[in-house]
Amino acid sequence: MLTIVKQALALVKSEVSPVGTGSILGRGSLAHVDRYVPGKPIEEVERELGLSRVVKLASNENAYGCSPKAVAAMTEEMARIPLYPESSSPALARKLAAKLGVREDQLFFGNGSDEIISLLARAFLEPGDEVVMADPTFSRYEQNVAIEGGVAVKVPCRDGVHDLDAMLGALTSKTKLVFVCNPNNPTGTTVGAEPLRAFIERVPSDVVLVVDEAYYEYVTAEDYLQTLPILDTHPNLVVLRTFSKIYGLAGLRIGYAALHPDVASILHKVRGPFNTSRLAQVAALASLDDPDFVAMCRAQNAAERDRVARALSDMGLFVYPSQTNFLLFEVPGTGAAVAERLLHQGVIVRAGEGLGVPGTVRVSLGTPEENDVFLQALVQSLN
Repeated sequence: MLTIVKQALALVKSEVSPVGTGSILGRGSLAHVDRYVPGKPIEEVERELGLSRVVKLASNENAYGCSPKAVAAMTEEMARIPLYPESSSPALARKLAAKLGVREDQLFFGNGSDEIISLLARAFLEPGDEVVMADPTFSRYEQNVAIEGGVAVKVPCRDGVHDLDAMLGALTSKTKLVFVCNPNNPTGTTVGAEPLRAFIERVPSDVVLVVDEAYYEYVTAEDYLQTLPILDTHPNLVVLRTFSKIYGLAGLRIGYAALHPDVASILHKVRGPFNTSRLAQVAALASLDDPDFVAMCRAQNAAERDRVARALSDMGLFVYPSQTNFLLFEVPGTGAAVAERLLHQGVIVRAGEGLGVPGTVRVSLGTPEENDVFLQALVQSLN
């Protein structure tokens, strides 16, 4: 059985134990919320370790940058920086809706899909409400649930893949949200099209089902469910995507949800009035006009994903089958120790201990040259 009782007790304790020092107190729910720790920036590692060359393969960023059309659009938009942007990104909504085959009122934009995750928690959770998710999966789900005083019901993956049957079994009358990360972060795995379709059909209509497809554009597997065509028949379905990954706009923070207009109207009540910037909007708009750039990134990533995975397997390491721009693999001892040794060789990766998968390392896929640096450093780190 899942340890819901233990989690609920922790929630009750947090509600009566405000966080802070002296007379400055935060919400009690924050007692069980850890600060999100991203991959170290290159500048910090260079400064701390005195290195002249550092390769960052820790944050699943696009190694090939962004479209030149996005850069040109941002340059032109700089003259309008003193003015607030349009609040609901109407120009971007029109173009994206046409590309995706959805209606404009089925799109909601956020400061990265990260913000939309937090807005979903804010909009739909009362203290004590339950949210079902996989374990391991993207840590921001659990973090935002905890902030709102909800209870994260974590269902163990099977071989790094969502156990959809067990997740259905975890639903109760208190369940308000369900998160399915597909492809999953940090494992990189996907669930099959028919199992996911059946899952969507069986989730109660009064439970908001969030399918996070941040890495959608990197998927090359044929057995992958296209969720957007079933939005109209499933009003409780929310599909998250982002311009941070294959479009290379991570630094601008712009993502979106495809969803029912009624759900969008609820989210609009809890978002800030100008939550996406002018530069982000025009860069995303221009990026949609450069399909060749996206195709290049997808093809190059797929080739490097296969090559690096084979190299890791040749070292005797188990590699989770990935459909993303990163690989999770098992290492002898702790992932933290291996990551630290790599760091001292100028390669930044993420240790699995911080991602809920002890004894592993997650590496983002870089350029062929960067991946070669990583593989060479890894050999030294494992010896």
